[in-house]
Formats: sequence, C-alpha cells, structure tokens
Amino acid sequence: MTILIKNGRILNPSENLDKIMDIYVEDGVIKEKAENITREADRVIDAKNCYVMPGLIDLHVHFRDPGLTYKEDIETGSRAAAKGGFTTVCCMPNTKPVIDSAETVKYVIDKSKKVGLTNVLPVGAVTKNMAGTEITDVDELKEAGICAISEDGKSVMNSGVYRKAMKAAAKAGVPVMAHCEDINLVEGGVINLGNKSAELGVKGISNAVEDVITIRDIMLAKETGAPLHLCHCSTKDSVEMVRRAKEEGIKVTAEVCPHHFSMCSDDITANDGNFKMNPPLRAREDMEALVKGLGNDIMDVISTDHAPHSAEEKAKDLEHAPFGIVGLETSVALTITNLVKKGYITPLQMAAKMSYNPAKVLGIEKGTLNEGAVADITIINPDEEYLVDVNDFESKGKNTPFDGYKVSGRVEYTILGGKIVYEH
Repeated sequence: MTILIKNGRILNPSENLDKIMDIYVEDGVIKEKAENITREADRVIDAKNCYVMPGLIDLHVHFRDPGLTYKEDIETGSRAAAKGGFTTVCCMPNTKPVIDSAETVKYVIDKSKKVGLTNVLPVGAVTKNMAGTEITDVDELKEAGICAISEDGKSVMNSGVYRKAMKAAAKAGVPVMAHCEDINLVEGGVINLGNKSAELGVKGISNAVEDVITIRDIMLAKETGAPLHLCHCSTKDSVEMVRRAKEEGIKVTAEVCPHHFSMCSDDITANDGNFKMNPPLRAREDMEALVKGLGNDIMDVISTDHAPHSAEEKAKDLEHAPFGIVGLETSVALTITNLVKKGYITPLQMAAKMSYNPAKVLGIEKGTLNEGAVADITIINPDEEYLVDVNDFESKGKNTPFDGYKVSGRVEYTILGGKIVYEH
C-alpha cells in the first residue's frame, strides 16, 4: 500500500526539522520527504494544520497480560496505544506470572504480533518473580526479546542484588528502568505528604521516598556503567539529581508522566481513588520543576505509566484503592494543552520526548521520519478542543482524574509500518 501525506508540519528531531512538507510511504517505508510530492498513492491524507511526527514510543505501560487481564490485555492495550498515537510501547513485567523467563517474553511478543496494532516490547524483571533476591538471566531474556529490565511497581531494596543486576545489564547492553521508592519510608502513605493529606486525613508520602533511591540508583549506574532510565520522576530534587548526573557524564535518562506535569496535590478535589498514583501528585513547586526540566531538556522523555485497574477497584477511597492511572489515550492532549500551548516546550521537543529520545534510550532504529525509515507515523491535530471522556477509551481502564477535563490536541492517524492502524 502507498500513502501520501500532504501539507503536514513535519517534526523530525533526528534532522532538527520543523517544516511544512509531504511524505510518501511505499511498502511500509518512508520513500520520499519533500515539498509538493505529486506521486499517485492508494491513500492521500491531507495533514494541513497537523503535526506529523515519528510514531510515538511509550517506554512505560502496564498491559496486565498475562494473568491480570480483567484490568487490561494486550489487545485492549494495543487499541488504546494506537488511538493514543503510539506505534511502540514497552510493557512492564509485574504480570502474573512475572516477565522473568524466555517463555513469558515470547508469549507477550507473539500475542502482540497477532493483534498487530502496535509494537509491544516486553521489559524483563530485574529479579526472579520480582522477589528482590535473585537476579534474572539478563542474557537469556535479551535473546528472547526484552528491551530493558525493571522491577517497576517497586524498587529492588537490596543494593547488592541491584548492583549485580546492573552489572549484568551493562554487560548485555540493556537499559535499567528504575522505579525509585524506598518502601521503608512509605509508611502507609497514599498521596503526597502536605496540606492536602492533612486536610483529607490520610497518610502522606514524602519526597524522600523517591529521592533516596534516585540518588542510590544514580550512584550504582556510575559505578557499574549500566544505562539507567529513571521512571516517572515526580520531585524537584530528582530533576536536580538528573542534571548533576548528566553533567558528570553518568549514563542516565529520565521520564516525566503527563499527570505529574498537569496536576499537583492542590488539584485533588476529593477522597477519590482516581487521584491515587505512585509516585503521587506532588506539590506545585515539584510540578513546576518537572515542567522546567522538560523545557530545558534535563528530562528526556514523556511516558504515561499507563496503569489500568477495574472500576470496582478504583471506586474505593484513597486508602483502599490501588495506585495507578491510565494514560495512553490522554498523553498527547495533556502534553499539547499543558506544555506546548503554554510555550514550555516546542512541538519539535514534544516529538523528541515522545518518540526520538525514547528510541535512543532503547537503542532501536525508530523515532525518525528519515527517508528509508520504517513508516511509523503519528498525525495530530493540535488545535482540536474537546472534553476527555473515559467512556470513549479503548482501554479497559477508565481510572483517571482527567475525565471531563478540557484539552487541545487529537490524534488523527496512527500509521504502523505503512499501515493505518487508527483513524479518528
């Protein structure tokens, strides 16, 4: 199939390109990128007034498959990804069973290929059964097809075990994706420690819970040479630690989630499980530091930490609901509404943080609209305004505090390997 995309604003960070151009796709590959292409095509898309970006890449999703498929499965997760503009996603290993064996890696890859709506790259567990005691066989998992290792959902609290895993990851050339949380400091906290936790009469989670492990993991990355990627950073000090680590030449990258740059603890309106996520919505000064960190490119990546739960689970109060928020279908709109439209980042930076940089973290040949590249392409109308409606979500998870939130920016087309997998 041939596709001709006309008149779009091409945002291609690998060439530092931001220009109105056309793109011609043939046999799943970008064959030509130029002004006013006049070739015939099976499908012509008028992308006037739209952003045309490399297919979006989400380094951090939970598809709950195998074992917890009442919350999400690879098919519904892939549909949500395609609708959200994502052509590649990395799914975390805290499934049942845990993604700690070649068999489970193969299951995820085979099932996602069958669905065929997005590239699903499994992330392997750091330790067997995520028990924190014995490291997995990183070489075997890499051979099976993992893109990284992570213990996401918790930290490996034994620093000696973690260092051993980091050494194995460095040797295998696999990134380590770190969830930074000192479990001994949580003490039953459910939202950020501050005025709001006091007002609602619930236990709070201090910034130190994240910051203590962030600095530990950076120091271990420095010692072992492992490429470290810090997941869902939420505090002002994590931004400062990343800045200093990069200045020192330590191999560290960091992501921020849309909920952490779009809301702060002041925005929690009720004792409602939809406001419960880990790490929590932080103080306004933390949110502002994250926004600044994205703007000045200290923070490299925007990821969703898409974490679906059933309606029954999330209907509980803050103390009893599970942590987690869905994000695949709101990420583009929240980024445009709260960062691009407000001038904190440029559209080209958005394309870098949602596609080009994630591809670099993984070391994969994606995230570019160069001629000869695989045609993973996302087309977005940045000016369309609407209200977020969870009833329209493809995801099984409807758990978000952004329901009814007014946003700008809608995904019009998602093209995976030259095939249109989503069209608004």
